[in-house]
Amino acid sequence: MKTYRKELWFNVSTLRAFINITPQVQECLRESGIKEGFVLVNAMHITASVFINDDESGLHSDFDKWLEKLAPHEPVSQYRHNNGEDNADAHLKRQIMGREVVVAITNGKLDFGTWEQIFYGEFDGRRKKRVLVKIIGE
Repeated sequence: MKTYRKELWFNVSTLRAFINITPQVQECLRESGIKEGFVLVNAMHITASVFINDDESGLHSDFDKWLEKLAPHEPVSQYRHNNGEDNADAHLKRQIMGREVVVAITNGKLDFGTWEQIFYGEFDGRRKKRVLVKIIGE
């Protein structure tokens, strides 16, 4: 069995964003040379997420509005976590959107369902964060 590991780095200039990272993960898969196996992609920070869904701007806007209703950023005083910080809502948003995804690799390709893509969700941007790509297989 072969393994491959790479960190993808992001520094989003906005507080929140959704970034399609499927091309970067596909490049990792190509670099790995693995044809059959699994890829794990996970956010290595507690205020960011990795998830799978459709790459459609209306849906991303809906996610942003929905998450902001569930865990509004303002007022930051509503959260107990905010002892000198203002990112408690980002922790909650990450919990909802998830930490990681696992995708099967078949014939050297990500084995997706229709419309599926991998996204990095940023909920407390304006600083450098990383995503781990770990591939195992043959």
